[in-house]
Amino acid sequence: MSMNKVVLITGGAKGIGKAIALELAKSGYDIVINYQSSLSQALALQSAIVNTYGVRCLAIQADVSKEDEVDEMVNEIEDKLGCVDILINNAAIDLSNLYHLKTADEFRKTFDVNVVGAYNCADRVYRGMLEKEFGRIINISSTNGINTYYPMCLDYDASKAALISLTHNLAVQYAPYVNVNAIAPGFIGTESELDGYDEEFLKEEQEKILVQRYGDPKEVAYLVKFLISDQANYINNTVIRIDGGQMGSH
Repeated sequence: MSMNKVVLITGGAKGIGKAIALELAKSGYDIVINYQSSLSQALALQSAIVNTYGVRCLAIQADVSKEDEVDEMVNEIEDKLGCVDILINNAAIDLSNLYHLKTADEFRKTFDVNVVGAYNCADRVYRGMLEKEFGRIINISSTNGINTYYPMCLDYDASKAALISLTHNLAVQYAPYVNVNAIAPGFIGTESELDGYDEEFLKEEQEKILVQRYGDPKEVAYLVKFLISDQANYINNTVIRIDGGQMGSH
């Protein structure tokens, strides 16, 4: 068995999750890419990680909103790699739609993945962390969950606010050995983040950012890498914005 720490990244096949997987693999962590439907991206990322960085890497399909699937996934990780040392709750869906087209079903589905999913994963891995007296959980929230409001994604925004509340409660519950923190990215230019918005809106939003550009997924990954390192051992139960100084989100 290698002595690398094992990191589980939910929604790890693309976007911010993929950037985190690559950055942590480069730093010598063993990586588990959880995905729901992005099979080809997950397998491509897995082989890139193994071939480039020589760490152990699994790609495991599981719907994080379903307890039994999370349980099976973590059983497989424990069998093949050992206990999960670090959990990155990144899996999320955003069913943006005009307000009058929204449905309660979409709202429930968003909460199921974004909030219940994070709870399911944390609840399944924390016992192993407590046994080892070490663990790190990072919940990827959003400035949308703090005070940046877009009615077209009110269900997503509410879920990201709930994830911040969950962060605080889990930090209290899992103390003293497991540090639980949240990261709240602003506009990050992932493959899909900037799709579907008109250019005028994007220009207006970019002008609200003090550094006058969108973030790079790698920049979120650098923050994750710091927060799970020993240099950040005294950072717990907090929310860190990474938004370029987005006006209106502070």
